[in-house]
Amino acid sequence: MTNNQRLEVIVEGIEGSPRLDRVLATRLSDLSRSRLKALILDGRVAVKDAPVRDPAYHVASGDTITIDVPAPVAAEPKGEDIALDIVYEDDDLIVIDKPDGLVVHPGAGHETGTLVNALIAHCGESLSGIGGVKRPGIVHRLDKDTSGLLVVAKNDAAHQSLSAQFADHGKTGEMRRGYLAFVWGVPNRQRGAVDAPIDRHPHAREKMAVRESGRHAVTHWETVESFNSPDGKPVASLLSCELETGRTHQIRVHLAHIGHPLMGDAVYGPHFKTKAARLGPQSQAALAALDRQALHAYLLALEHPKTGAILEWNSDLPDDLKALRQALTAAL
Repeated sequence: MTNNQRLEVIVEGIEGSPRLDRVLATRLSDLSRSRLKALILDGRVAVKDAPVRDPAYHVASGDTITIDVPAPVAAEPKGEDIALDIVYEDDDLIVIDKPDGLVVHPGAGHETGTLVNALIAHCGESLSGIGGVKRPGIVHRLDKDTSGLLVVAKNDAAHQSLSAQFADHGKTGEMRRGYLAFVWGVPNRQRGAVDAPIDRHPHAREKMAVRESGRHAVTHWETVESFNSPDGKPVASLLSCELETGRTHQIRVHLAHIGHPLMGDAVYGPHFKTKAARLGPQSQAALAALDRQALHAYLLALEHPKTGAILEWNSDLPDDLKALRQALTAAL
């Protein structure tokens, strides 16, 4: 089968109204049932020129089915010469200060240009087979637009140890992960915790949400600094957050849940865009230039997987968040 194929199946010689996936399975023996199901769910199968995303859709004699089969993707990511800000490295692990905009591992829409591609080029064969084909060495991740510290395992023993530490989240060990978050509004107390389960959003599948059906999630926060608007009223604050659990988008979801979404977060805080009008011109310009959620992983502490030594790293705010902080402090 060649790349980028567009296949056509004309339904004929059948009785009744069989399922779409079963018809395709009998006519396209080169494609597995799971592959066909994935193509249907991805909207790449059309019946009478109308996309059908239901494998159980019933076709009729005379229907024309078209299947758009995308070019196959290499099973393993390739090394790419991408600069890395390495803050620590030995034979067992490597700690990266990730810039915003860098995707951690390959996925839909990001098959190249990821941190994994950069790590493969930097570490060579040492990452092979650790943590799965698409995520060699990856123990945890940061969102594409979140900057800061991230640790990667360089061998299986290190991967197992670090994975266990992240699963434990410091309950019995020394693991700590700290984040600095610029949020809208100022909490009415100095510190607190958000204990609210997180699950997929019921309607927007790319989002997470606080839901009773979700997994246990706890975020501890403390106010570091508060900022006033030019009229002297509180408008934003800088929080220090530490995770007790590690759910997808956890800090972003939890802070939005308590009414203090991250500044610049177009997914979980879009209704707060109007608050930007309360900022001074300098702050508005710094926020517009940010073009991402204002979240930075500044602290990482863990037990070395081989020596048992407690290691801790800190990362300064990147330039875009420094500029935002300076502008908010000036309140101009």
